[in-house]
Amino acid sequence: MLLKTRNMKYTNKMKALVVLIVLAVTTLQAQPKKQKIDGVAAVVGDYVVLDSDIDLMLIELRAQGISSADVSRCELLGKLLEDRLYAHHAVQDSIEVTDQEVRSFMDEQIGVMVEQIGSMDKVVKYYNKKNVDDFKNYFFDIIKMNKLVNAMNKKIIDEIEITPEEVRLFFNKIPKDEIPLIGSEVEIAQIVIRPVVTEEEKQKVIKRLKEIKNDVLENGASFTTKAVLLTEDRASAPNGGYYKINKKTNFVKEFKDVAFSLQEGEISEPFETVYGYHIIKVEKILGQEIELRHILMSPKVSEESLAEAKAKIENIKAKILNKEITFSDAAKAFSDQKETRNNGGVFYNPKTLEPKFELTKMDPSLYNEISDLKVNEISRVILDEIPGEGKFYKILTVNEKTEEHPADFSKDYLKIKEIALKDKQISAVAKWTKEKINQTYIKVNGEYRNCDFASDWLKKDIK
Repeated sequence: MLLKTRNMKYTNKMKALVVLIVLAVTTLQAQPKKQKIDGVAAVVGDYVVLDSDIDLMLIELRAQGISSADVSRCELLGKLLEDRLYAHHAVQDSIEVTDQEVRSFMDEQIGVMVEQIGSMDKVVKYYNKKNVDDFKNYFFDIIKMNKLVNAMNKKIIDEIEITPEEVRLFFNKIPKDEIPLIGSEVEIAQIVIRPVVTEEEKQKVIKRLKEIKNDVLENGASFTTKAVLLTEDRASAPNGGYYKINKKTNFVKEFKDVAFSLQEGEISEPFETVYGYHIIKVEKILGQEIELRHILMSPKVSEESLAEAKAKIENIKAKILNKEITFSDAAKAFSDQKETRNNGGVFYNPKTLEPKFELTKMDPSLYNEISDLKVNEISRVILDEIPGEGKFYKILTVNEKTEEHPADFSKDYLKIKEIALKDKQISAVAKWTKEKINQTYIKVNGEYRNCDFASDWLKKDIK
């Protein structure tokens, strides 16, 4: 939300996000080794996998619309064994996941669940737990294991780099008839005109943020819950407005200046950025890094201001069509979007950080806006809205379009490098997994010993 190179709408709805959170964490259910033997499908180090864990995964797959006929119990068990192998060795390698970190994240997620489902009692009932404490103990283990798994995986691949020579060798080894296709790509530019916001509307937002701050400081209200319910930064809302940043983090300068001026526990006064007005609460100062939460609100615009903005952008479009000015020069002169203005309106793909968008992987809303445009053609005037930024008008153009083609080493080097790096990371993970399987106590029970696993969980290859 606060990244300088932010060009695409954040479209996930809260409901879908909550469902994904629930599904993602429940598949990582951690069980202590002291569970009774009945129903134990496998043991990996200090963790067990129960038959009920596999049953739960099947139920969740069906809830996502995935047929259980497409996934075997053996495949699901293999995934659970892998997760537990990661978690076990994360502990062995002294990777720290503090109870405070887990509880903080848990409270955030529970706040989102309560908002979506309606009450804490309903959340407890949904998970078929006896009471709130029973549910929290259960959820705590889930989150802790999830964080251990992610931290171990990150440790394995984080330091893996790839040289230009390795990329070249990787590409040259690809058989000619297997060279990957690079999909059709476009370079897009835009001009954005934002309606003027009145001083009265700005003061309403500032007053509301001050009220929130006072409620937290004077009445003990939860800043996290307020952020979940009220912030317009949808990217951080599910996590209670949480960000961890340092001075090099690619956030807008105004935000970082305020964040690094605060002490632990301090809440800022409302301040303005291009996205609206914020208040920040600093939770921890960790050397050069800060853990913080923020709430973002943007002033509302009047219909009169919207009409004026529309008239302005229609006039700009007319001048471009009449060849009085180029699209690029018009963007530099008139666009209200700082991130793209100096590039002549060209914006970068946030996933690749390149000025190219692959049509088949493009955000659907953006695809619908440019799919019918020819090179240098200008779109209709579009009314858009981004949470935290409000409504604005824009026009788009396609500067370049490249048709689908087999990967070319010189033209598509960055994409080939990405594929080669991913291949190297996969190989590193596979090597790590094989080594750790050999070093770890693993027992697979009953019918699961007949599974044909991708990894050697049964240790058949160990001499």
